[in-house]
Amino acid sequence: MKQFINIFFALLTAIACMGCGTSDARQSILKVYNWADYIDEALLSEFEEWYEEQTGEKVEVVYQLFDINEIMLAKIERGKEDFDVACPSEYIIERMLKNDLLLPINKDFGSTPNYLDNVSPYIQKVFSDIDGNGKDPHDYAVGYMWGTTGFLYNTKYVAPEEVSSWSALWNPKFEKKLFVKDAFRDVYSPLLIYAKQEEIKRGEVTIQELMHDSSDESIAIVEALLKKTKQNVAGWEADFGKEMMTKEKALLNLTWSGDAVWAIEEAADVDVELDYLVPDEGSIVWFDGWVIPKYAKNTKAAAYFINFMCKSENAIRNMEEIGYVSVIGTPEVMEYMSESAVEAGFEEALDLSYFFGDEADSVVVNPVLYPDKSVMERCAMMHDSGPRTEALLEMWSRVKGDNLNNWMVIFILCVFGVLLAVGIMRKIKQRRQRTIKWR
Repeated sequence: MKQFINIFFALLTAIACMGCGTSDARQSILKVYNWADYIDEALLSEFEEWYEEQTGEKVEVVYQLFDINEIMLAKIERGKEDFDVACPSEYIIERMLKNDLLLPINKDFGSTPNYLDNVSPYIQKVFSDIDGNGKDPHDYAVGYMWGTTGFLYNTKYVAPEEVSSWSALWNPKFEKKLFVKDAFRDVYSPLLIYAKQEEIKRGEVTIQELMHDSSDESIAIVEALLKKTKQNVAGWEADFGKEMMTKEKALLNLTWSGDAVWAIEEAADVDVELDYLVPDEGSIVWFDGWVIPKYAKNTKAAAYFINFMCKSENAIRNMEEIGYVSVIGTPEVMEYMSESAVEAGFEEALDLSYFFGDEADSVVVNPVLYPDKSVMERCAMMHDSGPRTEALLEMWSRVKGDNLNNWMVIFILCVFGVLLAVGIMRKIKQRRQRTIKWR
């Protein structure tokens, strides 16, 4: 009996030691969960070296990808994934805060400089609009990339004034020549702004207030507008729209500014001229940010990683690699982006004081990357729609699912009829064969 007890305790000790070893090993790993094609991946190994220089500790970055916010969120909600750093969009950050799924970011880096202060004052202000359910969003999230939603268009066939309003979506000129981003929030919100223009002008509602509006009445209004649009829609796209625009498979794409930058540059290589603008009625400003999920195991390295990404030179490298715009608003970033714009042939000076500070009231930059202050004044951040999300999804499904014309319906019914007839004939044949066999 005594020998059995000794063996039992030896096993317990071994298991405990194994657990400790696993825990210690996990502290040398940083699990990062990010969008595809959304970072200069050379920075990952450079972070490992930098982290050891700053802390004297080794770390290995395990880098994983997601392509839908909700998939990323579901993995974290279940608690089965111990990601240390994730990069959700603004409304998901809001939802994660409300559902207690985030850990605060430790901003004490000892002798290492705090680069988090490099984030633009505009982005800091936008972060303040996040509903953290009593929690300060600045303690739980740091911005990464940002942009707007608008129209990418082919300048050979489309004049700017033809797409200066969201009503371009149902202009007969674009029949089967329009791609729409398959992202219900990014489409619903701008169209609600369009629909409520008179109320906005009368001061009865602000664009910021509309970003919280997912009432049945507003959903019905936007659904009606989208159904008017459907005759023009060549496809609801998650990522292929920008490429189709470069191949002139469409004239207009409701898309994100980052996708527009990529498309404009790619199209220029094949002598196709594209441009991008935010319609006059206003639109949304979106952003993605770094957070530390609730089940993270290496919060120290996570905080250092976020800090590392906020260095000016790293922000510039990421922008060069992926085409999206960093939230970093330092003079170094402004100078680099201005010089790049001048080399590319841009001449118009824009008011970027909202992003880089008062001294940036006249800067030559690419307006797709950094819109003028006047444009940003008519844009607002989207919010999590909470329990109303299901109603928005149902509306979106109705709009996309009701996209079959009469000939398509007839074709489907004919195919179904043929299949049904073949099935019946096969059954009759089998019965006859069984009858003959038994005879």
